Amino acid sequence: MAHIRKTSNGRFEARYRAPDGTERASRFDTRRDAQAFLERLGVERQVGRWRDPRAGRALVADWVAIWQPTTVDLRASSRARDDSYLRTHVLPKFGQVRLDAIRPVDVSTWVAELTNQGLAPATVQKAYQTLAKVLRAAVDADLIADTPCRRIRLPKVEADEMRFLSPDEVEVLSETMAPRYRALVLFDAYCGLRLSELAGLRRGAVDLRRRRVRVAHNAVEVRGKVEWGAPKTRAGRRTVPMTNTVAAALEQHLAEFVEDDPAALVFAGADGGVLRAGSWRSRFWRPAVRDACLDGVRIHDLRHTAVSLWIAASASPKQIATWAGHTSVSVVLDRYGHLYEGNEADVLARLDSFASMASGDAPSPWVPRVFRGFSEGSEGDPTEPQGPDLRFQGGRNRTRTCDLCRVKAAL
Repeated sequence: MAHIRKTSNGRFEARYRAPDGTERASRFDTRRDAQAFLERLGVERQVGRWRDPRAGRALVADWVAIWQPTTVDLRASSRARDDSYLRTHVLPKFGQVRLDAIRPVDVSTWVAELTNQGLAPATVQKAYQTLAKVLRAAVDADLIADTPCRRIRLPKVEADEMRFLSPDEVEVLSETMAPRYRALVLFDAYCGLRLSELAGLRRGAVDLRRRRVRVAHNAVEVRGKVEWGAPKTRAGRRTVPMTNTVAAALEQHLAEFVEDDPAALVFAGADGGVLRAGSWRSRFWRPAVRDACLDGVRIHDLRHTAVSLWIAASASPKQIATWAGHTSVSVVLDRYGHLYEGNEADVLARLDSFASMASGDAPSPWVPRVFRGFSEGSEGDPTEPQGPDLRFQGGRNRTRTCDLCRVKAAL
């Protein structure tokens, strides 16, 4: 049974029995505080939320050493990133602090210190997210009752201006690139793979007859070691179509530089092994970018270029999300929505034609062919639109209901 006794120094000791059977004690200045503590413990035990008050005395560094080996769901690159932020930002500040001693104001002060040191807002946010992950795990382990990482104001990350290449610039960059990587530039500028996906692409994933590639693996260099894996999300495992031009360039590349083996790497490193991002950028990418007078262009900008060209070719947001491996259409619209601007005149003209047809003022408005995307099993030209030529007739000899139904069918 829990009880309170007065100690020789005038304080009050609340004694209670923990769920493991051991007797515990906590001391307070007043009997009222001791009684409130025991009542709170009783409620927590009844609702199954009791935790050992001594557990929060663990140092953050000690908890990190216990917690890190349990994070089995992390990719190698994510683990390396977390280790870096822990080592350089989190543990120097909080490593020797007790878990239960960290207050929200301490976290806010730390965020302000990192910002005042001149760190990029994105770096500050990622460091904070790493600390929040550590403390959230401590809550889940019943070491602390709540995380102090709540309602913390973080520096705003301004979206970087994306760089898009024109088709002419893509062609120039391809010509300045070393011969074994010219097809890589053209392929990525129109298919939009990530560099890790290019490095993990194997010959067996390329279907030249149907002009498409299957993205199912990636290869990332982490601490000098190549880590193989699948794309991070289910959406990342996808099939991307190729134009005739890209397919022809890739076919020539395969004939010249790639063994006739389904497991052979399509874009291997200079030594024939896996393409390693750091050395490849310094040996091949940057010299080619400099020679093409495109200073500042990153390999990832080819992915942005592909999306911009898809939009210019009237691909729908859903198609773009699928081909780019984004989890939702909203990601495409948030990131590239500004590129859809400029087609208001076409949209308004079509709306006018719908209204005119419904009122009978226009004799025969029509909706042009609707592009249905690349047919998964089509053996024909993937640049040809799929589906019927959707047209409808208007005029006074038609009823308004019939005309509106035809509009809905066209949409």
